[in-house]
Amino acid sequence: MSEARKITLEVPEELLKKAQESTGKGITATIKQGLELVAAKETYANLRNLRGKIKFSIELNKLRAD
Repeated sequence: MSEARKITLEVPEELLKKAQESTGKGITATIKQGLELVAAKETYANLRNLRGKIKFSIELNKLRAD
């Protein structure tokens, strides 16, 4: 893990409460998870753009049978 950096944030109380309820985690872990999602946003968009463009040789039903 890289070096940590201590920061001070001002966020709406209700937003933080909803985010913590969603993650089931504390403040630091919730903020970290949110930042990870923001950082991965472009990757997710690129994956969505590939939908239907890649052909697989594996049959899904056979894979599920395993």
